[in-house]
Amino acid sequence: MNNSNNLPHIPVLLQETLNAFTTIKDGIFIDCTLGYGGHSSEILKEHPNISLIGIDRDDEALNFSKKRLSEFLDRIELKKGSFSEVLQEIDFSKVTGLLADFGVSSLQLDKLERGFSFSSENLDMRMDQSSPFSAKELVNNYSLEELTRIFKEFGEIKEAKKLALAIIKAREKKPIESSLELAELISKTIKKKGKIHPATLPFQAIRMEVNKELDEITKLLDILEKKRPKGAIIALITFHSLEDRLVKQRFRKWSKKCICPEGIMRCECGNDNNLGIELSKKPISATSKELQENPRSRSAKLRVFQFKE
Repeated sequence: MNNSNNLPHIPVLLQETLNAFTTIKDGIFIDCTLGYGGHSSEILKEHPNISLIGIDRDDEALNFSKKRLSEFLDRIELKKGSFSEVLQEIDFSKVTGLLADFGVSSLQLDKLERGFSFSSENLDMRMDQSSPFSAKELVNNYSLEELTRIFKEFGEIKEAKKLALAIIKAREKKPIESSLELAELISKTIKKKGKIHPATLPFQAIRMEVNKELDEITKLLDILEKKRPKGAIIALITFHSLEDRLVKQRFRKWSKKCICPEGIMRCECGNDNNLGIELSKKPISATSKELQENPRSRSAKLRVFQFKE
């Protein structure tokens, strides 16, 4: 296995992800969130008879992965766009595995010009740089109600309205231009709890809204429910409680054999309505070794489902 330190982004739960796909022999594998090719390169090495479709919104990631996966060029196809759009065009009849890692890459977070960092002079946070809507537009144009909603829903911030008000008062004097400026405003408004920077959750909420991340996950699950690729293994890595809840609830729904209404004394549906089985009843988390090597893996959760043959 390649040393993950050679990568600009350390793939989370790499071994656990590889373990999820050990039974795959051939067919098409889809990496919905190709990123910098960490997961895909190892999957291609372990499965010489599969071909891979890699999807990403980020040109920089796609260009990097094209070089990184150059030894597999005859087995890969890279596509730019949101996975919810690209997946609509794919024939699922030969798909045997699908992976999605819903985290933001370390390179995106660390590159100051991308505007994800607290010390960035930009206020951007777009995964797709060609998208017209950035964090700057959101912060300077969303209403009090909209800002409060995203801070409460995506950031689970108790002082959501207080923070939204502070942003509106600040932008009335002049537009908020940088992530650095926004992070300082948040630090003055919200008390620090433990070692976590006060801007961590508000930035997460803004990023999730800008990139419509929960919508993307819902659309992915809807597509899979419609396509139902026979025997395919689905592995999804989440980093937020709302993301994990979406995946958990859908996998549980797909696993239900009986779909009779509650209260019925005897099953009348045939008790054979499940679309497949959950291969992981509980989410798989990072080992203590991985947590030491990559602290950003601490909130990662992997859930695995296999559709019926």
